Order: sequence, then structure tokens, then C-alpha cells
Amino acid sequence: MYASQRPQRSGSVHSLNQQPMQQVQQYYTPYRAFDNSIYNDSSSSGTQFSFQTQNEQFFTLDSLPATDYTVYDADPSVSISSNRSPFSPQCSQSYMSDPHHSYDNTCGSPVSWCSGVDDGNGTKHVLRELKNKLLGPDSDIDDSSSCSFNGVISKPSSLIKWNQVLDIASRLDLKDLLFACAEAVAEADISSAEGLMNVLEERVSVSGEPMQRLSAYMLEGLRARLLSSGSIIYKKLKCNEPTSSDLLSYMQVLYHICPYFKFAYMSANVVIGEAMRNENRIHIIDFQIAQGSQWMFLLHDLARRPGGPPFVRVTGVDDSQSAHARGGGLTLVGERLTKVAESCGVPFEFHGAAMSGCRVELENLQVRHGEALAVNFPYMLHHMPDESVSTMNHRDRLLRLVKSLSPKIVTLVEQESNTNTAPFLPRFRETLDYYTAMFESIDAARPRDDKQRISAEEHCVARDIVNIIACEGAERVERHEPFGKWRSRLVMAGFTPFPLSPSVGETIKDMLKEYSPNYKLAECQEALYLGWKNRALATSSAWR
Repeated sequence: MYASQRPQRSGSVHSLNQQPMQQVQQYYTPYRAFDNSIYNDSSSSGTQFSFQTQNEQFFTLDSLPATDYTVYDADPSVSISSNRSPFSPQCSQSYMSDPHHSYDNTCGSPVSWCSGVDDGNGTKHVLRELKNKLLGPDSDIDDSSSCSFNGVISKPSSLIKWNQVLDIASRLDLKDLLFACAEAVAEADISSAEGLMNVLEERVSVSGEPMQRLSAYMLEGLRARLLSSGSIIYKKLKCNEPTSSDLLSYMQVLYHICPYFKFAYMSANVVIGEAMRNENRIHIIDFQIAQGSQWMFLLHDLARRPGGPPFVRVTGVDDSQSAHARGGGLTLVGERLTKVAESCGVPFEFHGAAMSGCRVELENLQVRHGEALAVNFPYMLHHMPDESVSTMNHRDRLLRLVKSLSPKIVTLVEQESNTNTAPFLPRFRETLDYYTAMFESIDAARPRDDKQRISAEEHCVARDIVNIIACEGAERVERHEPFGKWRSRLVMAGFTPFPLSPSVGETIKDMLKEYSPNYKLAECQEALYLGWKNRALATSSAWR
């Protein structure tokens, strides 16, 4: 979710009046939102909160069967309907539940298949059913005559019928229409895809309802996938990049109107602070340092430690995108953190490792004997290619490298989504489900015609969506996994879960009081889940 960079063309998707925020806070530094980092689960195995109303059958917290999770919510009417986890396979009325089907989630995470496409081996083919209504079950549009439609030759009678299909399509629910279009793209049915895209183009809007806004960017991804694939299309998506100050402004909008960045900062800081309570020398390795804002907060906390603050050293790993987002290299981060530490009276040292996580080796981290080590993975591991992309498997390699350092604590925050190895159609449905919840949460905080919100969604969210839909192989860098999969990877690397203290959940619960009551917090399998309504969007966990 770093920056949306696409060729400009006419249409509702691109008629954006981009007006960056005029005020940028000096130390603002979110991670590249659901990013290329921050905060993402749902269709292939979308994690579902089940906070049901009093009119529905449910377990109350008192009558709930024995479980290992906690729900944090100020509303006493909130309850959980599943005795397996704080999430259930129950879905909205338009979805069909198949809790047995999952492409990535084989590791027991509290997730379930919750999709409108019933993809067991057979998908509920929206496009095919739409055609069959008018053309019959055995009829495809015949391309043997002399009439041309969108570059495909068809008989006049078939063309008339197909126009009727498009007329029906124009009255479909946007989600059904999007999935019908995705099916056409998946089947390389150019005529159907172009026709459905034309219908979609008339119904999407970057200033409309959440579903209209998300559909605008989902359509962008489908069009990109149809036109090309892999590295070619991703390069085509890159156009004029916003300036560093503009991009920072867009990210600042998301930082203030959504709690996802703060969830990452605060949960990790509480865990690290508690783990390092009795340490006099602390080394923090942050694998996505951004502008370092997270550690400014921690330095203030450490300065108040009884008996005096410890010596703190921070190693910040960076890449070129983060450098662009903050308007400069890691030297700026070191200078800012040094000034904060001096003002707080905390002995401090900064080391920059200007490289992507794929290139990090032991010598880049400058680990020293006698320092208690904390490692922070904030919405970044999902960018590391795994065994499905490269024989190098940097995702697991990096975890094994960190384990070899014998850290005292490792914090992990990731989007709760399942897009890594899922095939295209389930991945499309997962993306649609996940970002529907995200766009609804953004909608709750800003007016729909708010120019800052429009720019923030375009530059910090849309490009991630397009990458998930349009790209494959190494060019698809947005590869989210549900917590169960992360748990399995960490255990295989030799880590054990570090139980979260009640203060972590209470800290996040207090923070959420500033936001919509539709944000939910739950704890399960020693991880903290943040969600919107019944959909989990991010998890925070600790390891050692």
C-alpha cells in the first residue's frame, strides 16, 4: 500500500483532484500502509469475527465453552458464536461458507473459507450462469459470422442475446458483477470481460460508497491483468510518482483516521518494553524502520524507567520505497531518533542498513555481545518471497537468521489475509472481502467527497490491490498469509510463542476508544486480532 502509480486515462477511476495535506507532522511515520505494508484476510480463508446481535443465537462470554481466547470490547452485548476461536465460518447472507477449503491455511489458524464463489473444485461460475440465462447451458457466443463485438466475431442473434446479458449484468450486485468479470478474465474471455468492464465503469466511483470505491480499484486490477501480466503490467502501472511530502501527507491521513498503524506501534512497544524491563543495554532491529516514529514513543517510555533509562541501539533496515516516502535516507531517521533520545536523556546509538530484507545478512545487523536483542517485523514479512516464488525462500531464511541471533523478543504484525499461494479467483475473492472491510472502516472516518481521503486511498491502498490482482510470480509482492501460516513458519524456524500480557490488549483497547465502535479486538492462539465488524484485518504476536 505504498503508492498508486498508474497511467492516467479518462473515467471515474482517474478523475482525481489530488490535493495533499498542507500540514505534515514532523515525526509522522507510518509503515507503508498495509504495505508494502500495512495492514490485511478473508475469502480463501478469511478470518471472521462473529460479534452477533442479541436477536441471534450465541454463546455469551459466561456460557462459552472452554477456549483459549479473550475478546476485548466495551459493549457488553458483544459475544462470540464459535467455541474454536474468536472467529466463525458464519457469513453475511450473500456468502456461502465452506470451512473445509483453504489454499494456504493448513496450520490451524482461526480462519474459515467465507466466499460467495463456493470454490471446492467447482466455482460457482457467475459469468456462466449469467450467459446460460439467455443462451442456454450449451450455448457459447458463436464467432463464425460477420458481426464484430469488442474485437470478437459473432452472429447477430448471439450479439443481441449477449447485449441482453449485459443488460442483466448492469443490475447485478457490484460484488457479483466484479466476480463475473474476474471469471471472464481468468478464462481469457476477452469479449465478456470487456463488456462487463464497460458495465462496471459506469457504476464505480472513487468518491462513492465503500464498495463503489473499492470496485474502481478492483476494476483497475482486472483491466491490468487482462491487458498484460507479470513484470510488464507492473511496470506499466508506474507513472508520475507523488512527491515525498505528498506521499507522507497521504499516509498521514490513514494514520489518523484508521488504527492499523497505531496497532502495530503500540502492541509491539508494550511487548518490547515488558521483555526488556530489567535490561541495561538494548538493541532493537527494525526490519521496516520507515521514519522511526515507533521508537520515538518507546524512547519516551524508557526514559521514565525507575533507576534510569537503559542504553538503546536501533538498527533500521530500509529500502528505496521507504526512503522515497520519508523524503530521504536513513541518516534522517538516525538524526531524528538521536534528537529525541537526547531530549529524554536516553543513551542512544543508531545504525542504518539500507537494503531490502531479501539482502540482509548477519554482518549487516551489527549484533554485539552483552546487548538484549529485540527484533521487529512490522507488516513487512509478507513482502519476502517464499518457497512458492524462489528457491531462496527469503521469508523463511530471514526467520532462521533472526533465530540464530538468540533474540530476547521478536514482534510480528501482519495483515490477516490469505493471498500468497491462492489461485487467481480465490485470491480475487479474498482481496475483495478484505478490502471491503478496510474501505468501510476508512469511510466511517471521512466524508465520501473528502479529497485527502481519495488521494490516500489511491496512493496508499490502490496499488497494493492492483498488484495482488494483476501480477504473478516475483512481481506480485503483496503476498499475505493468515496467522496460522505465520505461526507454522515461526515454529519451524525454532521460535516459541511469547504470551501477551493483559496490558497489551488493554493498551490497544484504550487506543480504540478514539475510533469507531465497529473496530473489534480479540485474542486467540497467543495473538491479538484487530478487525472491522466481523472481519479480522491484522494480527500482532510475540516470539522468542
